[in-house]
Amino acid sequence: MSENDNLQDADGKKEVESTETTPTPKVEIKTEIESEIETPEVEIEVEAEKDSEVETEAESIVKTEEETEDLPENEAPKDNLVDEIEASNAEDAEDESNAERHEVEEKDYHAMTMDELTAEFGRLLNNHKVQTISKHVNEIKGEFNAKFSELLDEKKEEFIEDGGNEIDFYYTNDTKKQFNSHYKTYKQTINTYYKEREQNLKQNLDDRLQIIEDIKGLLSVEENMGTTYKTFKELQEKWRNAGPIPRDKYNTAWNTYHHHVERFYDFLHLNNDLRDMDFKHNYDQKLKIIERAEELAEDENTNRSFRELQVLHKLWKEELGPVGKEHREVIWERFSNATKLIHDKRQAYYADMDKAHEKNLERKEEIIAKITAVAEDKGNSHSAWQKKIKEIEALRDAFFKAGKVPLKVNESTWAKFKAAVRTFNRGKNNFYKELKKDQYDNLKKKKDLIQIAEDNKDSDDFATVTPLMKKIQNEWKKIGHVPRRDSDKIWKQFKGACNHYFDKMHAERKAQDQHLYDAFDKKVKLLDGLKTLEFTEEDPKADIKVLQDKIAEWKEIGYVPQNKRYIDGKFYKAIDDAFDKLKMDKSKLEMIKFESKLENLADSDDTRLLDNEQNFIRKRISDIKSEINQLENNLQFFSNVKSDNPLVKDVHKNIANHKKELDTWKAKLSKVRGMYS
Repeated sequence: MSENDNLQDADGKKEVESTETTPTPKVEIKTEIESEIETPEVEIEVEAEKDSEVETEAESIVKTEEETEDLPENEAPKDNLVDEIEASNAEDAEDESNAERHEVEEKDYHAMTMDELTAEFGRLLNNHKVQTISKHVNEIKGEFNAKFSELLDEKKEEFIEDGGNEIDFYYTNDTKKQFNSHYKTYKQTINTYYKEREQNLKQNLDDRLQIIEDIKGLLSVEENMGTTYKTFKELQEKWRNAGPIPRDKYNTAWNTYHHHVERFYDFLHLNNDLRDMDFKHNYDQKLKIIERAEELAEDENTNRSFRELQVLHKLWKEELGPVGKEHREVIWERFSNATKLIHDKRQAYYADMDKAHEKNLERKEEIIAKITAVAEDKGNSHSAWQKKIKEIEALRDAFFKAGKVPLKVNESTWAKFKAAVRTFNRGKNNFYKELKKDQYDNLKKKKDLIQIAEDNKDSDDFATVTPLMKKIQNEWKKIGHVPRRDSDKIWKQFKGACNHYFDKMHAERKAQDQHLYDAFDKKVKLLDGLKTLEFTEEDPKADIKVLQDKIAEWKEIGYVPQNKRYIDGKFYKAIDDAFDKLKMDKSKLEMIKFESKLENLADSDDTRLLDNEQNFIRKRISDIKSEINQLENNLQFFSNVKSDNPLVKDVHKNIANHKKELDTWKAKLSKVRGMYS
């Protein structure tokens, strides 16, 4: 633990939350006057000029040779821990609210992001008195500034890499602005607090100095000892209620006060009963304090025991007067021994913390090594760098969550971390700088294509320009990325020019082919009517005639636009469904349906559909003949079986069905051939 450690830095056992309030000592201090001494607090950055005004008065608190011959037990030689306790008590003595600083929750600010630090700063301002949060504010400010400095270095390098002049660089963000706003509010509030408190501290010090002078004056008063003792008690009461004084005058004032109180008791030798009664009372109460301190020495929670020890020292110093000379050294030594035990445990706790910090250092060194390894990796693609960026982000997060390191290496560890991250960022920036060059080349190529599209978007030469527009669209797809800020803009320009041309072309073609669209509308109506068509069911020939008329009407309507020809398939599917509903011989119905199909396939200028149908029929005839031959061959295996055998009968039935089907397909082939004449 460093010499600068003080009470508010004591962390206590790890399992104890730092929000734990200062426990009330289990000691009953009974005094003739029950009023409590205020224990106010002061916070950071007390300017020197605030104390200079009370220096003159404090100079009067000087011990003469006569006064220092017999110091009270409070002035016995102290070790560093007692000095530390008294310094903390002196800090609390400036402001009755100062002890609340122990209730402010300790957090790991090192592991927080800048956004989290800013939010925590705001929470402290909103939920705690400003004089109780200075330690936290200083830690938050230090962590925030370190992290923002790292970000600032990164942004500055990017700015310079992009060709910027260092003197023109400026960067901030919303988080930084919010943090600055919180800090401005904090400074204004704390300065107002100090200004309002300053005059009160000065006046209280003057009052306490006067009380000391009045006690000194009692030694030369010639009056009834009972009256003098009463006056002394009244002065003690005034002292207890005199209010807080500057922390740097606290110990001197109290020690001088105790010195003159003891001198007064020595003066009471003429009335030993009064003096001895007070001595006994103080002795009994100080024994209780010692017993409680010895109990605290057994407490494993060093944070809690140390804070309560501070309160015990405050009670010893402020609430109780002297004891008999024969007891002074003994009880102070016993109290000091208990204090030392607590101090030793606290030192051991900090030693454990130092070991933990050493382990944190090892983890952070490993993380820095990993960052260095990632930085040295020669990934040469956008995807590879994106992967490395994610790795570095994860390592940075792990670095901050690894915990604090020993104070002596904190700066050097932070410097190595920043250097490793900076090396990575330089590699990343160089890669994307080269990538941007390629992107600017791509941008120029795409702008050239935009110019071609713009120059031809109003052309009426569709035969020439349409292939050109399709060609530049394909070229656009092959060109790589462009700078992100230009990507959407140039795409909208290119797309707009192309759409303008093709919309114009389609509009003119639609005007030329309006008769095809009219035909499509007619066919839609005819198809809808066919879906609701009802048959007589009594006269199939009449129903067939209706369907044939529908087919003829459909063909008479003529062609529809190329992209609408799907409607022909829907129509002939509906015709087939309608034929299936008729009650007539299936083979005849099949031929009627086939004839209607041929009507759709017939085209004087293109016989490909008829050719395909003829080839399909021929293949089907060939397949059926093969199946008949196979069945007839199978009959030879049944030469000795009677003809009424079920198996034989079944084969004969299949042969008959296939021959009938063959006749139908032959008739279809004849019909197809007839379509060529």
